[in-house]
Amino acid sequence: MFDSLRGNQTQYEPYKYIMQDTAKIYIGAKYSYAELLKNEALSFKLKSIISQYLLKEADPDNTLESQLYYLEQGNFIYETLFQLKVKIKTQIQVEKKSLFGKEKLQYVEKIYSLKELTEINLAKKKASGLMITEVIVSKLALMSFTV
Repeated sequence: MFDSLRGNQTQYEPYKYIMQDTAKIYIGAKYSYAELLKNEALSFKLKSIISQYLLKEADPDNTLESQLYYLEQGNFIYETLFQLKVKIKTQIQVEKKSLFGKEKLQYVEKIYSLKELTEINLAKKKASGLMITEVIVSKLALMSFTV
């Protein structure tokens, strides 16, 4: 992949990206908090929230994927992410029947709210092969968040 702003080659890393549209910011779930703080594409306000709120209880080397996979309701990280109206894009395994009746496993994308994801117990997450691929942050909630 070619980075046109700096004129050098960059390595493509799956699920490590930051994109945005008019309403949301999309962050690949393989980023660690430390990597997000170093990334120039992330807004100052979101970096401030990570450093001042999330890193009080999280390890900087934790990835968003692992943090959200094991997140439980009621702790400070949950409350902070809940205020940001975070949604989580996942892939889960589902059995699909083919035309001839043969069953096979396929991955299907599903977007969960933070509350829905934390209500799924760990055993069910593992049994369904749940993979967290993206974190979606509401820009409106980010603007109204007081740092």
